[in-house]
Amino acid sequence: MRTRLRHIAVHAEEPHAGRFVWVLTERADTIAWNEIQRADSACATYKEAMAEGLRALQALAGDLDTGPRTRQAEATAARDGEADASADDAPGQDAPRKKSLFGFGPAR
Repeated sequence: MRTRLRHIAVHAEEPHAGRFVWVLTERADTIAWNEIQRADSACATYKEAMAEGLRALQALAGDLDTGPRTRQAEATAARDGEADASADDAPGQDAPRKKSLFGFGPAR
């Protein structure tokens, strides 16, 4: 069964000159987006705010290989992933970990 990704975006706002906050929004339907999370404190740069926002988005995913899922879909993906991992891994061997930045790979 194919699970559904949550449509979540990260952006930065500048509520005061030179102070930036990250905001996560999720698509509610084909037109509307709802704010789901916002930084508690401001950053000095846009770059820092976006990096912190990406970390917040990453935390919502649980498993970065499958991405953020709806609660029911997350449970299904976790069950499927556990079954796949146990079938693929030989006893006593650790699967190699992929190196990435912010969990999404290197910036280009």
